Amino acid sequence: MLEDLKKDAAERMAKCVVALKHEFKRMRTGRASTSLLEHLKIDYYGSEMPLSQVANVIVEDSRTLAVTPWDKSIVPVIEKAIMKSDLGLTPNTAGAVIRLPMPALTEERRKELVKAAKHETENARVAVRNVRREVMNELKEMLKEKLVSQDDEKRAHDEVQKLTDRYVAECDAVLAEKEKDLLHG
Repeated sequence: MLEDLKKDAAERMAKCVVALKHEFKRMRTGRASTSLLEHLKIDYYGSEMPLSQVANVIVEDSRTLAVTPWDKSIVPVIEKAIMKSDLGLTPNTAGAVIRLPMPALTEERRKELVKAAKHETENARVAVRNVRREVMNELKEMLKEKLVSQDDEKRAHDEVQKLTDRYVAECDAVLAEKEKDLLHG
């Protein structure tokens, strides 16, 4: 029973770190990456579709993405979605291919992105601590209902705290890597 609780806590905490990494993929660094456009939705004949389902997105070179829609009539729709996004990219269209040159990041923009990364990391840390709090409450309930001994509850408490520390440290490591990427990339 306690092992299941700890395993569940570890899985949920790991998901917080994975979510943080996914969020960081969307943050633009100086290099072109197809993950920048993963979250982009296109209005395709009245329904919201991910860009990847209506077009091919490739990295042309280190500073350029190319988007080739399967249906050429939606080129203006894709351009509009890119312009409305918070990516700060300006599409260059040649026929059916939309090229997205990555402008060099200014020092000010890099600092803004680092600030946003720190905010996302804090959200992930809070999510990890929320998992810890929920598990601790479950442990207290189990102790109250005499399902576990005080010693087992204390041991599980310590192990969950170690898990929490480990996943918070992992969030910090992911942030350090992203900061390095943003400031020097």
